[in-house]
Amino acid sequence: MEFALNRIKAVCLASMVCGLMLPTAIAEPATETKPAKDKFRADQRRYWAFQPLNPPSAPRVADSAWVRNPIDAFVLAKLEEKSLKPGPQADKITLLRRAHFDLTGVPPTLAEVDAFLADASPNAYEKVVDQLLASPKYGERWARHWLDLARFAESDGFRADEVRPNAWRYRDYVIRAFNSDKPYNRFVQEQIAGDEMWPDDLEAHVATAFNRHYPDEYNAQNLRQRRQQILDDVTDTTGAVFMGLTFECARCHDHKFDPILHSDYYRLQAFFSNVSSDDEFPMLSKADYSEYQRKLGIWQGKTAEIRAEMQKLLTAARTKSRKARYMAYVDEVQQALDKPLPERSPIELWMADKAKYFMNATDESLAAGLKGEAKDQWKKLQAELDKFKDLHPGQVPKGTGLTELTATPIPTHVLSAGAYNRPLDEVQPGVLQILQPGPAKLEPVASGSTGRRTALAKWLTAEDNPLTARVMANRIWHYHFGRGIVASPSDFGRMGERRTHPELLDWLAKEFVKNGWSMKQLHRIIMTSNTYRQSSNYRSDAAEKDPENRLLWRYHRHRLESEAVRDTALSVAGVLNPAMYGPSVRPPLPKGMPDGAWKTSPDEADQRRRSIYTFIRRNNLYPMLDVFDMPDTHLSCGRRGETTTAPQALTYLNNEQTIDWAAKLAGQVLQQAGSDPSKQVELVYRMAYSRQPNNSEKDTALTFFRQHQTILEERVKAGGKVVTPATKVAGVSTEQAAVLVDFCHAIFNSSEFVYIN
Repeated sequence: MEFALNRIKAVCLASMVCGLMLPTAIAEPATETKPAKDKFRADQRRYWAFQPLNPPSAPRVADSAWVRNPIDAFVLAKLEEKSLKPGPQADKITLLRRAHFDLTGVPPTLAEVDAFLADASPNAYEKVVDQLLASPKYGERWARHWLDLARFAESDGFRADEVRPNAWRYRDYVIRAFNSDKPYNRFVQEQIAGDEMWPDDLEAHVATAFNRHYPDEYNAQNLRQRRQQILDDVTDTTGAVFMGLTFECARCHDHKFDPILHSDYYRLQAFFSNVSSDDEFPMLSKADYSEYQRKLGIWQGKTAEIRAEMQKLLTAARTKSRKARYMAYVDEVQQALDKPLPERSPIELWMADKAKYFMNATDESLAAGLKGEAKDQWKKLQAELDKFKDLHPGQVPKGTGLTELTATPIPTHVLSAGAYNRPLDEVQPGVLQILQPGPAKLEPVASGSTGRRTALAKWLTAEDNPLTARVMANRIWHYHFGRGIVASPSDFGRMGERRTHPELLDWLAKEFVKNGWSMKQLHRIIMTSNTYRQSSNYRSDAAEKDPENRLLWRYHRHRLESEAVRDTALSVAGVLNPAMYGPSVRPPLPKGMPDGAWKTSPDEADQRRRSIYTFIRRNNLYPMLDVFDMPDTHLSCGRRGETTTAPQALTYLNNEQTIDWAAKLAGQVLQQAGSDPSKQVELVYRMAYSRQPNNSEKDTALTFFRQHQTILEERVKAGGKVVTPATKVAGVSTEQAAVLVDFCHAIFNSSEFVYIN
C-alpha cells in the first residue's frame, strides 16, 4: 500500500506542476465549516500510536534458557502462544556475514573470517558487533537508509532537472552524524531547525537540507502555486518520517481513517510557512569568511576596471534576458519584482527570492552569445583578468539548506480541497490536535527567524511524544530484519500494517530514549539477542502455523539493497575505493545509454567508490542501482521494493564493469591459488561467500571448468576473444584464465552473493 500511495502522490504532484488541476486566481478566504472540537471518537483517542510509551516488563517464558535479553522474552512469548519454538542459532560464518552486511554493507574479508573462527571466547560475536559499529563504514551503510527517507537527490527533478551542486554536503553530514552516534533527538532537531537552534553551527545548517530535498521546477511561472507544492512536500515528508503518519491524506479533508484533521495538515505546514532554500551559504567560520572577504576585496580592487568593461559588453544581453524571463511570470510575481524591497510583503519577498535564480543569467551563459567584435573584446578582457587569478582566493565552499527570509510569518490558511488559491480559515502552527489541541508555544530564537521550526523540533523530540521514538525504533528493527514490527515503517495509522509485537516495540522505543537516543546502543541490543542470531532455515511445522514468519521463528532472509549489491561486488573484486566524503562521482554508463550531463568521472578510482557517493540525478538514476529497486527520489521512501527481474541478471551479466570486476577477482585468485582449479574454486567461494564449497558445489564448479575451457578453446581457434585477468601465472593458459573469469562472473550473479541469510 505504501508503494501504491507513493505512486498516487507522484501522479497528483506531476499534474499540479503541469497546471492541469487548478486555475491561477486567488479566491477570498472562506470559513471553515466544521469546528475542530469534538471530532475524535473514543476509539481514536485509544489508538495505540498516540498512547504514552509504557512497556510492560519482559514476560515470563517456559524456555527461559533461550532468553539472552528482553527482546528474546517478548518474541518467545508470542511463539509459545502458538506452540512454536525458535530456530537454532546460525553458524558462525552466517552470523558474521549477517552482521557485516547489516552494519557496513560489505562482506567480511578473509582475515576477518579467520579471526572470528579462531576466537573461541564467549563474547567473540559481541566483539565483532562493537568493531563494526566503530567502523567508518557503519555511517556509510546507515546513512543510505536515512537518505531514502530524506528523498535525497542532487537535482531538481521534473522537466528541467537542474543540478544542485552542493547537495552532497547533506549526505556527508548524515554519515558523520551516524558514525559519531549523534543522539537521535539532536539529529532530528538539526534536520528541522538546525539554523534556528544553532545559528553558528555550519553542520546544523546543512542538516536542514533534509527539507530542502523537495523536488522543484526552478522556472515555474506561478510561484504561489510552486510554494504550495513545496510546502505540501515538506509537510508530507515531515509527518511520514518523524511521526509515521500519512498526513497527505488530510490535505483536502479530514483523514478518512486516522485522527488527523484537515486543519492539522495546515497547522503542521505553518511551522514551515517562512522557509526558503539557502543553496549558497558559505561553509566557513566567521573568522575564515572574514579573511576570505579581505582577500577577495584585494582582487576586486585590482580588477574593478576590467570587470566593469566586461559587464558593459553583457548589458544588452542581460537586459534582454531579464525582460524575457520577467514576462514569463504571472502578474502577481511581476508586481512583486517591480516593488522596492522595503515595500514587499512576506509572500512577495519569498517570490522575489525564488525568482532571482531564474531571472539572473550567469555571465558565462550571456558571454556565450556574444558575436563579432564584442566576442573578441570579451576574450581580450578575460585574458587580462586571468593575469590576476593568483590574487583570487578561489571559490568559497558552499552549503545547501533552509533559511527564513523574515521574522514576519507568511499567513497559513486551511485550503479547500488542497487548492492553493482557495483559502479558508487562517491557522497557527500546531501539532496533532488529538495530542495537543492548542497552538504551539513559540519562543524567541537567536537566529532572528520566527522560531516556529524550533518549537516543532522540540515537540518531536520531547520524551513524552509517543511517536518519534516508536517510529525510529521500528525503522532500525526493519533494516535489521527486512521487515519492521510495523511492516509499513512510515504508516502507523489504521491503514498501515498491524504490529506483530506491540509490547516489544514500546520496550525498544523506551530503551532508545533511556539510552540517550543512541542508535548504536539499540543496534547492540537487537544484534546480540538470540532472536537476531537465529538461523534462516525453513521449518515446515512452523511455516504451517506462521507462513510469513511474522512471529520470528527464524531469521527473515532478504536481499541486499542495490548499493550494497554493487559495493559487495567491488569489495570482493578487491577494487572498492574506501575514500570518504566529498562531491559525488559518476561511474560509467552502459554503452548506448544517452549520457546527457552525466560526465563520467575521469579517475577510475573515483568510479569505484562506494555507491553512496554515486551522483543521484532524479530523472536519470544510475542504471546499476536503479535495476535493483533504488527508490524514486521524488518521494520519501520508508520501505524499498524487492523485485526479482530478468534485467537484474542481464545487467550483471552484460555490464562491462562487472566483467572487469570478475577479471580483477580472478587475478587475485590466480595470485593466491596458482594454477590448481580445485584451489581456485575453494578460494573464490571463501572470498565471495566466506565459506568453503561443499563436495557437490566443488564437483559442479570443476565440471564447469573442464567443459567451459573446451568451449573457449574453440572460440579462440575461430578468432574469438575472451576476457582474462591482467595477472599471469605459469602453467595457466589464456583459456584457463578466461574460464576463471567467467566463473567469478557467475558467482557475482548468484543468489547467495546478494542475499542476507
